[in-house]
Amino acid sequence: MSPSETSACEDLKAFERRLTEVIACLQPPTLRWRLLLGITALVTFIGAFYWLTDPRTSIVPLMESLLNHSIFTISTIILLILFVFGIHKLVIAPQIITSRTKNVLAEFNMSCDETGKLIVRPRPQNNSRYMDIS
Repeated sequence: MSPSETSACEDLKAFERRLTEVIACLQPPTLRWRLLLGITALVTFIGAFYWLTDPRTSIVPLMESLLNHSIFTISTIILLILFVFGIHKLVIAPQIITSRTKNVLAEFNMSCDETGKLIVRPRPQNNSRYMDIS
C-alpha cells in the first residue's frame, strides 16, 4: 500500500468512527422524544374517544365541551406545541443524518448502514466516464 492509500484508509476509518459516534449519541434523546410523542398521542387519542362518546358533547357549546374534557384539551395543546417546536424532526434525527450521508457517499461509490458503518461498493467496470476523451 502506498502512503497515500494508507492515509486515505485512515481517513475513512476516522470518518466512520465519527459518524457512528454521532448516530450513537443521537439514539438516547431520540428514544426519549419518541416516548414523549407516543405517550402524548395515546393520551390525546383516549381523551378524544371519551370526548366523542360523551352524550353531552353534541348538546353543549364547543368551548364548554372542551372545558369538560380538560385532559383531551391539554394533551391536544401539548401535542400541537411539540409539533410546532419540531418533535417530528427530533424523532427521526438519526435517519435524517444517515440518509444525507448516503446521498453524499453515493458519489464516491460508498454507502452506510443505519448505525453509521461504511459500506464500500466495488468499483464500476465501465470507467468510460472518467477516461480522457480526445
